[in-house]
Amino acid sequence: MAPPAARLARLSRTASFSACHRLHSKSLSDEENLKLFGKCNNPNGHGHNYKVIVTVRGEIDPVSGMVINLTDLKEYMQTAAWCMLLEPGHFSLQQAIMEPLDHKNLDKDVPYFAEHHRERCSVHLGKPQEAPACGNAL
Repeated sequence: MAPPAARLARLSRTASFSACHRLHSKSLSDEENLKLFGKCNNPNGHGHNYKVIVTVRGEIDPVSGMVINLTDLKEYMQTAAWCMLLEPGHFSLQQAIMEPLDHKNLDKDVPYFAEHHRERCSVHLGKPQEAPACGNAL
C-alpha cells in the first residue's frame, strides 16, 4: 500500500501601511493629466491603504499539524530571514516596507517611485520566494 499523500496547506499573515501619490505624466499637459487621471491628479496626491500578505505554503507536519507555527511566521516577518529576499540591505518588515513606505508620499519620499509608476508597488516589494529558515514557499 502506498504511503498517504502529503497534505498541503497555506498560512497567511498580513501587515498594512498607508501612503499617497499623484497620477501625473510629465509628457502630458496639466489639462490632459486632469482629464486622464481626474481626482487622482490632485497636486497634493491621494492616498491608499496597502496590504502586504505573506503566505507560507507547504506540507502539514504530521506531529504538530501545522505548516508553520504562526509565532514563527511573525518572527520571520520581523527578521532578516525573508526580508533580505525583498530588499537587500534591509533586515525586517519594518525596515524593508514600513519605514520607507508607511505614511509617505511615494512620489517624493521614495526614490524608486520617482522613476516608476506608483501603481507598481508589488514589483518593488518582491515576488514569491523560498523562506530560507522553514523550507516552505513564501
